[in-house]
Amino acid sequence: MAVVIRNTSVADRPPLAPAKGDGSLYRYEMIFAGGSLRAYADDPAELVAAFHPGYDTLETPEQRHEARLRAALDAQVRIQAELAADDPLEACSPEERAVLLGGRHVPPAPEEWTAPVPLVLVTSFYEPEGSLPRPRGPEELQVWLDPTDDWTLLSTLHAAGAIHVAMSQDRP
Repeated sequence: MAVVIRNTSVADRPPLAPAKGDGSLYRYEMIFAGGSLRAYADDPAELVAAFHPGYDTLETPEQRHEARLRAALDAQVRIQAELAADDPLEACSPEERAVLLGGRHVPPAPEEWTAPVPLVLVTSFYEPEGSLPRPRGPEELQVWLDPTDDWTLLSTLHAAGAIHVAMSQDRP
């Protein structure tokens, strides 16, 4: 089970990492919830459970995959809204704005993406995992979230800037 503590403000020194009962430190640290919380754990699944309550009680791999997919979809909506709030949205065509601002109950499926605002996508719906073709266009304009397993979800959320994950170099 992850240890979750409140994060300090940027102006303050970071909080000390909590130690386990034997005095050793946790392998992973994650900053999440808009930077307001930090979680410490030895296993990626414990970090997923920190921001997706109940994840650690799911019994089957299918249930856990469905929960990671829901977490990726929730993050997709938040990240896309943050990216769309920036000035480049005004430089988008009406069609591009419709894709960026549209609902996510149906995955966006443009053939090509070259708008000045990156498009956030969840790998589960696109080839090779899903049935939709991946949009053509510059890689830097596509932000991919991958819920395949605990670590890929965390690492793609980290790459998208939704969370920050660090791993201790002192452990194998």
